[in-house]
Amino acid sequence: MRSTDDSATVRLYHLSDGPEGGAAETLLYGTLAEALHLATQQPEEVQEGLFIATDNDVVAYLDLVDP
Repeated sequence: MRSTDDSATVRLYHLSDGPEGGAAETLLYGTLAEALHLATQQPEEVQEGLFIATDNDVVAYLDLVDP
């Protein structure tokens, strides 16, 4: 993800593996700080399907927090 700050507006969503390719469920439109906080509160199996989208990029949540 391109560099950004904690106050950047992002979309936090969960991409499920449904029978027809899954669906994206938005959990939050808010700041990056809010999205990261909410993501940490999700169960591990949900975290595996979380993505954060900015105006110009999308990154898997676990790619941000796992070195």
